Amino acid sequence: MASAPAGLIALFIYLGSAVWQSKALVNGQQVKKPTLLLLAFIAIALHGFSVLQVINTPAGIDLGFFQVSSLIFWVMCTVLVISSLKIPVENLFALLFPMAALSIICSLSFSSGYTPQEHFSKQIGWHILLSILAYSILTIATLQALALAVQNKLLREKKFQGVLSVLPPLQTMEALLFEMLWAGTVLLTLSLGTGFLFFDNIREQHLAHKMAFSSIAWLAYAILLWGRVTLGWRGRRAINWTIGGFVALMLAYFGSKFVLELLLT
Repeated sequence: MASAPAGLIALFIYLGSAVWQSKALVNGQQVKKPTLLLLAFIAIALHGFSVLQVINTPAGIDLGFFQVSSLIFWVMCTVLVISSLKIPVENLFALLFPMAALSIICSLSFSSGYTPQEHFSKQIGWHILLSILAYSILTIATLQALALAVQNKLLREKKFQGVLSVLPPLQTMEALLFEMLWAGTVLLTLSLGTGFLFFDNIREQHLAHKMAFSSIAWLAYAILLWGRVTLGWRGRRAINWTIGGFVALMLAYFGSKFVLELLLT
């Protein structure tokens, strides 16, 4: 299987980079960003090749639970690495890369009850693309919220050494969180719009669960952004709403696929 060597090399680079960065964070040190980015770009290139191979099968396009998980983590890693060229989000590599490594090994090792499709219409293709981008950016926003929660906790405990000493200022971290939330919510809005527009029989296609939880997630993010603009919400309230929206979104994207493809097959 051509995807296995590329995927395994990407896996080891992800894990090695995450361990290197985690040790530096704990010790309050900065990693060499150019080296870290070089490793990251190599990893996402190999991961991308692996994803392409496991999804494009002789039977058709396989968007099964494990395969689409690897695709989503590849998109997340790509977005985060490219974003880190301009904004200070490389500390999130330590959180995201181990999960990406796990997604690779699962996509290479397991399959689900999903039946590969020969092709998708252009409209459905756009919906899938918008959905994956929305989920990816909002997942990164959730990781940013978790990092912000750690930073808030350390500040309250007045632990100014170690991790806190290498994180960007609190205001910068919070501003980055809301930039991600705005971008992700816009994409989620477009994803929901195309879903309602392009799918005729949502219930028959087992999409009612996904659309319902996606709508709940959208509402949570919309309330949070409204609260930010009108009431100046920040800190713990922003973190809690971000995580709450993500839980609904995760149930939307993976809940139904898990039940239909793994539990009921």
